[in-house]
Amino acid sequence: QVQPVESGGGLAQPGGSLRLSCAVSRSLFTHAMGWYRQAPGKQRELVAQITTGGSTNYADSVKGRFTISRDNAKNTVDLQMNSLEPEDTAVYYCMIVLVIGSRYWGQGTQVTVSS
Repeated sequence: QVQPVESGGGLAQPGGSLRLSCAVSRSLFTHAMGWYRQAPGKQRELVAQITTGGSTNYADSVKGRFTISRDNAKNTVDLQMNSLEPEDTAVYYCMIVLVIGSRYWGQGTQVTVSS
């Protein structure tokens, strides 16, 4: 399956945690996997990404709170979100970059942080 499949979104209270997961076919040779998010009326923005070699990059707004990880054998990428804030409310999208350069997006999963 080329299209990433996301799971784990939902409702959390401020200060709570959620863990997002994304999976693609194990046969794909991926170069990088990452998470983006888009809040209503806002541009889609990078949240975190990780390469096959383990190099990571985080948005300043989530650094120290979110952790991205991947399992190269399973072709999965997770986003552990701790200390959630209302500002984290958005649709979160998984994105993969294949070694050949093609990019694929998941359908998105809603994350809502509210009391």
